[in-house]
Amino acid sequence: MNKPQEEQLSLLPDNTALKQQRLPAYRLQLSASKVLSGFFATGAFCLGMGIILLLSAKSIKEVEINYTNICASCAKLRENAINFDKECSCSIPFYLPEIMQGNVYMYYKLYGFHQNLYHYILSRSNTQLMGKNIKDVEKCGSFQKTSNGTPICPCGAIANSMFNDTIILLYNLNSSIYIKVPMLSRGITWWTDKYIKFQNPKSIDLPSAFEGTAKPPYWRKPIYELDEDDPENSGFVNEDFIVWMRTAAFPTFKKLYRRLHRIQYFTEGLPAGNYSFNIAYNFPVTRFQGEKSVVLSTLTWSGGSSLFLGLVYTVTGAVTWLASFSMMAIHLMLAKRKMFFPNYKVKL
Repeated sequence: MNKPQEEQLSLLPDNTALKQQRLPAYRLQLSASKVLSGFFATGAFCLGMGIILLLSAKSIKEVEINYTNICASCAKLRENAINFDKECSCSIPFYLPEIMQGNVYMYYKLYGFHQNLYHYILSRSNTQLMGKNIKDVEKCGSFQKTSNGTPICPCGAIANSMFNDTIILLYNLNSSIYIKVPMLSRGITWWTDKYIKFQNPKSIDLPSAFEGTAKPPYWRKPIYELDEDDPENSGFVNEDFIVWMRTAAFPTFKKLYRRLHRIQYFTEGLPAGNYSFNIAYNFPVTRFQGEKSVVLSTLTWSGGSSLFLGLVYTVTGAVTWLASFSMMAIHLMLAKRKMFFPNYKVKL
C-alpha cells in the first residue's frame, strides 16, 4: 500500500538549497543617477572609439584606379569571344605624390559581382578541396564534368569564375628605366584556409595527383600550373585561388592580391614618383555591367580605409547621449514637480 506513495516521494526534487530555490539572491536596485551615469559613460566610450577609428581610417593612404574603360580594347576582345589563345594587356601610368610608408598591399576590386548568391555559394566540393577525393563533384551543379564525362577539378561555379587578371606594378626609377616592384604572392590568406580547409591530394607530384580530371571551362591552365615559378604555391593551396574561394558578402568587394616585398628601393614603402600598372586583361565584367579596379593601400591597427565601424560607434554614442539627456530632463522635471507637489503621484 505504501509503494505508490514512496514512488511519488522519489519524484520530488532533493531538499537542497539549489533545487528548493533557497540560495541567497541579490536584487539589483538602480537609482536614476546610476542609470544616467551608465548611459553617459557608454556614450562617451562609443564617441571616443568612433572618433579614434575615423581618424585612423582617414590616415590610411590609398590609390584606386578603375581600368574597366581604360582597357576597353581588351574588354571587347574578352566580351565578344572568350578566346584564351589571344593575350591582351594594357599599361596604366599614374603618379604617386607622396610616399606610401610601411607595408603596402595590392587589391583587386570588383563592382556588381554577386558572390553571395545561394546556388553560387553551394557550387563547390569541400571534399575535393581538402584533397580527400578529387573526383567528388556531386555538389558542383553545372560545373561537375566535361562533355565527355571527365570530372572537373576544381569543380563548381566559384572556382570556374576565378579572377585571373595578371597585375604587375612598375616603378620609374629615372626618366627611361622602369623596374618591377617586388610583390609577394604568399601570406595573403587566412591561416586556417591555407593549412586546414585547402590541401593537395597526396602524391609524388602534382600532375599525377590530378590525373583523370579536367580544368574548369574558363581556366587557361590546370590547377597544378597556377604558379609555375613556385610549385609549392600550386594546386588547391594556391593563395590566389584560396582568396577567391572565400566568397564576399556584398556585390562590391576587394580581395587581397599581393603585398609589397620591402627590399632595395622599397624598404620604407612605395616612394613618391611615377608608376605604371601592366595588366593582362582576362576577366570579363562588362557583360554583367560590372567594373574592376586595382587598389594600393596601407593599413593601420584598426584595418583598412572603411569608415563603417567608426561611423557605427559615433552614431551609437550620439544616440546614447541623446537618450541620456532626455532621461535626465524627464527625471529633473519629475523631481521638481514632486518638490512643489509632495502628494503628486504619477498615474500609470
